[in-house]
Amino acid sequence: MTITPVLLAGGSGTRLWPVSRKSFPKQFAPLVGEESLFQASARRLSGPRYAAPLVMTNADFRFIVAEQLDQIGIAPAAILIEPAGRNTAPAILAAALAAAEKDADALLLVAPSDHVVPDTEAFGRAVDLGLAAAQAGRIVTFGITPSRPETGYGYMEAEGEGEGPLVLKRFVEKPDAENAARMIAQGNFLWNAGIFLFAARTMIDAFKTHAPDYLAPVQAALTEARLDLGFLRLAPEPWDRLPDLSVDYAVLEKARNLSVVRYSGHWSDLGGWDAVWREIQDGEPAERGAVTDTRSTAIDCDNVLLRSQDEGIEVVGIGLRDVMVVATDDAVLVAGMDRAQEVREAVGALKAKGARQAEHFLRDHRPWGWFETLALADRFQVKRIVVNPGAALSLQSHFHRSEHWIVVSGTARVTVDETVTLLTENQSIYVPLGAVHRLENPGKVAMVLIEVQTGAYLGEDDIVRYEDVYSRG
Repeated sequence: MTITPVLLAGGSGTRLWPVSRKSFPKQFAPLVGEESLFQASARRLSGPRYAAPLVMTNADFRFIVAEQLDQIGIAPAAILIEPAGRNTAPAILAAALAAAEKDADALLLVAPSDHVVPDTEAFGRAVDLGLAAAQAGRIVTFGITPSRPETGYGYMEAEGEGEGPLVLKRFVEKPDAENAARMIAQGNFLWNAGIFLFAARTMIDAFKTHAPDYLAPVQAALTEARLDLGFLRLAPEPWDRLPDLSVDYAVLEKARNLSVVRYSGHWSDLGGWDAVWREIQDGEPAERGAVTDTRSTAIDCDNVLLRSQDEGIEVVGIGLRDVMVVATDDAVLVAGMDRAQEVREAVGALKAKGARQAEHFLRDHRPWGWFETLALADRFQVKRIVVNPGAALSLQSHFHRSEHWIVVSGTARVTVDETVTLLTENQSIYVPLGAVHRLENPGKVAMVLIEVQTGAYLGEDDIVRYEDVYSRG
């Protein structure tokens, strides 16, 4: 019997700011390899054991999810769009109800899409250990063998110390250092990885027993869902009535049919820059713990992370101890290595002062490609725009700005009012204020152009859309 992976891909990952932001969070970024964490998770849960994945995400990320799956050749069974973030309880119930429409005994493996689990086969063997229990009506959790007295994770107490599946006695909130050390010494406490294996029927019954108020709204959100360009948009009105709770709080801490399988292979939730430092340090041992990338240089440094995300920025550390420095094209984080969990507080402070860097990058991803701001001042903005082959921007107009487009590479088909023009490299066109216009890439390679905007207001909300192949409002 195959297992349907359920990938949770809606989080914001604020503890890895400035590389992870609300507009493009950590699961979609290549933090520890060439592929994104989301892509690595989808690959890990593919192959003979698994059916096509079901992805839970939000409207802002739907095209990123589809594009990244397409890049690695994985076709999803469905991409469900949550109208609003309500934590894991309603998302997991929605996945169970959707699967039960076809087969109430379908096995689901729920996993966050931003974890690092490099040994795919070892994890697969752990999943195999839990199959019989899941088929017998147990909710199987996966516990990570602790490697240190970590205070940033929740723990689970197992009835015994074997691989399992063992009876799960209880969940333990994030402990202090003394209690974490005591639990590790005891031998039967595991880190809670937030990974669950169960039959759809079992999870639905658990909600009926322990959180019945979820059932009607989630079922209504599914029943009233609408297809939109291949995505399934859950209905917002019933979804908005749901509490914001994790599945642990809503159901699992009350359930009595829980089992746990021990996973002793390598695992990380990349919950902060200290975790990234450990991940790279373990994979590529660095002299005196100075972890750098190709655009960073450490001189006489110890226990540091130096990272530059921008090709034009070199980060140099001299004589640093216990420090992390992470630079992007519009922000720099400098913090003590032991303060990694406080990065989210910095994001809150930036939001409070209205800083765009709190949630948004200079580069914005769109279903047709991406753009980035090269220069911004009073009454003008310069952008680089990259349009994917065959893609098209919406037919639109602006109230407050005019635009001048210069094609750098590729071919552009440009509509301005009633005129359609084909432009190639080094050719340009002017789009007057108020003109109805569209930009398309009819070619087989990415099209790149420079856009110069001039006007009294240059915000992205100054767009009136008349037609859009991506169904944006």
